[in-house]
Amino acid sequence: MTPTTQRVPRFAGDRRIEAWVRPVPAPDVGELLIRVRANALCGTDRSQYLHGSDVVPGHEAAGTVAEVGPGTTTPVGTPGVVFLMDFCGACRSCRLALTNQCLAKRADMGFTRDGGYGAYELVSESNFFPIGADLPFADATLLLDVMGTTGHALERASLVRPDVGSVVVAGAGPLGAGIVAMARIVLGPDVPVVVGDLVAERLVLVEDLGGRPVDLGASTLAEGVRSHGLPEGADVAIDTAGRGAARVGLLEALGKRGVLVCVGHGEELTLDVSRDLIAPERAVVGSEYFRYDELPGNLERLRANRDLLGRILTRRYPIEELPAALEAFFAGAPGKVVVEQ
Repeated sequence: MTPTTQRVPRFAGDRRIEAWVRPVPAPDVGELLIRVRANALCGTDRSQYLHGSDVVPGHEAAGTVAEVGPGTTTPVGTPGVVFLMDFCGACRSCRLALTNQCLAKRADMGFTRDGGYGAYELVSESNFFPIGADLPFADATLLLDVMGTTGHALERASLVRPDVGSVVVAGAGPLGAGIVAMARIVLGPDVPVVVGDLVAERLVLVEDLGGRPVDLGASTLAEGVRSHGLPEGADVAIDTAGRGAARVGLLEALGKRGVLVCVGHGEELTLDVSRDLIAPERAVVGSEYFRYDELPGNLERLRANRDLLGRILTRRYPIEELPAALEAFFAGAPGKVVVEQ
């Protein structure tokens, strides 16, 4: 029996999390009520943790269908993950399957509508992706930012540079680790992936995944790329940090015909158009989350590469220890931190 109310974490700001009693919503036409079992922490939770939130955060959720609304076809008990964007399915972008660029988006789960840190989450059936009973819920969260966002960034780069032979990454957090793993899966294990960061523990994980670490306290990204056997620079540079200085450093580490992919939201990019873009024929592209239709392929990749991808899940906490999980994550814990319930 589904309860009528639930106690959920309220992000009150200034790193305070309070108990909040919220109704458990009943699914309407086209909606599913999800019993959340795992939710991965993300760097974008920081703003809500520091400044508070009017909704329950959490946008990397996995769970089972507890109740279904009229007009749905997903059976109760189906396990799956929640796609961040409640896309309309009818606009020009959605008709082209570009669901991450929906022109009439209804919500961003965990940002404008209650998300996955609560026990129950109400979603549109269209942004719930079934996964099958063989996959643990914590592992299933890897389908979202760790695999989805990073795989999409690599795909965006390949649209401009189809002959990718090397990658350099700013930031060895969960996205940086995800890029190393996804590059090995998508591009092959022989393609070097150089990753720069200041946190030693994160660089250890990157190396364990097959990446080539660069301590940014001792050298620049460009120096690191050269020291790892790429004297002409990398083919693709990916910014996960959202820092202006990191983007400039990536441009300096990029070779001719290279592509800079900006994944991390944040600061500006200052460049000299003639020197940095025109003469070397480089491109700068943005990459926002990923498309819903990328999930089936990534599910197969996850099943085939559980050992590699599973190393990115480094810490698990019960939902009752969410404050400790957030503190560990924002203190620079390597890999992905997950809360379970």
